Amino acid sequence: MENFEGIITTLWDLAIKYGLILLLALVTLVIGLWIIKVIIKAIGRNMEKRDVDPTLRQFLGALLGMILKILLIISVISMIGIEMTSFVAILAAAGFAIGMALSGTLQNFAGGAMLVIFKPFKAGDFIEAQGYTGTVKEIQIFNTILKNS
Repeated sequence: MENFEGIITTLWDLAIKYGLILLLALVTLVIGLWIIKVIIKAIGRNMEKRDVDPTLRQFLGALLGMILKILLIISVISMIGIEMTSFVAILAAAGFAIGMALSGTLQNFAGGAMLVIFKPFKAGDFIEAQGYTGTVKEIQIFNTILKNS
């Protein structure tokens, strides 16, 4: 019976120790998600005031939100006590590999983003590009839609 009481005492001590750590990590996660939401909304309002294209606003908001959530999750997991060094290295290597695999697509995205930001032409303009002529119907991040008359 004495051994059983010792086990219960040990389990109770571990529950208090790790329970508080888990509770603190959970509170940090909830507050962090709320702060990220506030930051994304504030940046979205700021970009709207500066008349940034809605397509670019939405994409940048989603990208920033994803990056901040990944950083928050890494922080919360490390608070629990899980070593994150190797995980971050794997994440960086995966990001590099994906970046290399999508280099052409990323170049197209950068070109589309520059069209949206610098606006060398707008919807309704008549243009000629790469052998195609037409009136610009819509400018998107990856596509510019022309209407042939």
